[in-house]
Amino acid sequence: MRAQGLRQFAGLKRDTDRLDPFELAAHANLLVVPFEEVLALGASAREHLLGVGKDAWSGGAASIPLPDGRTLIILNPTHNKNRHAATLMEEVSHVFLGHKANELAVKDSDGKTTKTRDYNHAIEEEAYSTGAAALVPYSGLKKMIREGKTVREIARHFGVSSALVEFRIKISRLWADYEEHLFKG
Repeated sequence: MRAQGLRQFAGLKRDTDRLDPFELAAHANLLVVPFEEVLALGASAREHLLGVGKDAWSGGAASIPLPDGRTLIILNPTHNKNRHAATLMEEVSHVFLGHKANELAVKDSDGKTTKTRDYNHAIEEEAYSTGAAALVPYSGLKKMIREGKTVREIARHFGVSSALVEFRIKISRLWADYEEHLFKG
């Protein structure tokens, strides 16, 4: 229901219309900034985030709002645009669901400084699932499956990854329908 609300808010009329999370981000008071333009990161942090740490993050939101009230979003530039769509839609969902931003804190334990983050799995799952359902709505997905479309075709249509479409098919309990209609043609 919340995903349908996001799609309606975005002005989409049909269940097969593509949702552009970049357009929706502006309405959610989010500012998406290219990674290269984030000057506050030191050279070693950049090297780590783009090198050995590139698979450990997809994107993130600053926990402190900008002076104009917007929230800064950075997407991992080593990921493709389809992955960016899901990551950004998750951040948009956090805003629309009223979630508080996770905080990054430096804590000193036993004379050692460590970085920690207050991570709430249930909140992250809710935002991801809502965003995924907004990008690939159940009724549109079911319709395309019944037309015999492949995961790749559906992903291309909605501008998302094949992995996200497979997730939506499985979570929506449409896998048996998918296999049935795929092998008919």
